[in-house]
Amino acid sequence: MKTIVYSETGDPSVLHLVERPVTEPGAGEVRVRIVVSGVNPTDWKSRRGAGAGEALTFADVVPNQDGAGFVDAVGAGVSNVAVGDRVWLALAAYQRADSGTAQELAVLPAERVFLLPSPASFDQGASLGVPAITAYRALTVAEDGPRRLHLGALDGKIVLVAGGAGAVGHAAIQLACWAGATVITTVSGPAKAALASAAGAHHVLIYTDSDAAADIRAIAPDGVDLIVEVSPAQNSELDLAVIRNRGSIAVYANNGGDRMTLDVRKHFSLNVRYQFVLLYTVGIEVVQQAAASINEALVDGALAVGTDAGLPLHRFDLAHTADAHALVESGVTGKVLIDVAAG
Repeated sequence: MKTIVYSETGDPSVLHLVERPVTEPGAGEVRVRIVVSGVNPTDWKSRRGAGAGEALTFADVVPNQDGAGFVDAVGAGVSNVAVGDRVWLALAAYQRADSGTAQELAVLPAERVFLLPSPASFDQGASLGVPAITAYRALTVAEDGPRRLHLGALDGKIVLVAGGAGAVGHAAIQLACWAGATVITTVSGPAKAALASAAGAHHVLIYTDSDAAADIRAIAPDGVDLIVEVSPAQNSELDLAVIRNRGSIAVYANNGGDRMTLDVRKHFSLNVRYQFVLLYTVGIEVVQQAAASINEALVDGALAVGTDAGLPLHRFDLAHTADAHALVESGVTGKVLIDVAAG
């Protein structure tokens, strides 16, 4: 079978297409015939490591955490999926050498494999994983918010999504709207504003055009309930200016810097909660709970992808996985997908 591997850290040129034998799933494992593989920033960051030429934990690694396809075989004790099922994957490559989705057949733990509802496409399935589960977690950490998302779970809540044109921001807008929230998002320009509007955001603000804090307060005079934050170092003052008493700020990335300065007394006075979100260490129970709610949203028609839904798709074939990684690394807006096999 055709497989992409890398044996040292570095730029996209370390990715190579090789032929490997098909392996059988062990107990608790599933073999999935990958139709579409999704590429995330975490995939190129793992590939680059701290610097070029580093040794890996394994002799070589198959990249890409997200994907969708058909169940091809199951090992002993697997009951959540069956051969022939359409599925989507999450954390496929986490702590495993050869389970990434940049290959024709991936063997991975069954607990990371989820049924793909019939209304959803493989493109949608491959676009879930890291972005959608991260967004789900960010939307369920507030002190007085829901522990899980469902229709009506965020009724009456006002959610601010920083960077609504990014993949996580896009998923956060869609999930928050599906759950009943009023969604405000901030973006850097008109093109991204159009995408955030297409995703369903009720209020889209270009933060370079005016006083973003005043604009947000005009929409939410008492402050916003929850902020989904991608750039805490840059936005800490804005977040403090618009968060309500006992509001929560969920941080899932460090765009714009690794350190932020907080006014302790002002945060004290508002009882603000900061919650940091990293998918890899959040626990498989949270991942599975998120997957269940995400599937409910898919059945209800949420989490659409494509330009009309606010998330442009950029496609490559498996042999050009290096180009796909390079495009994600360049900061392209939208979702990069790799077509591995016919659906």
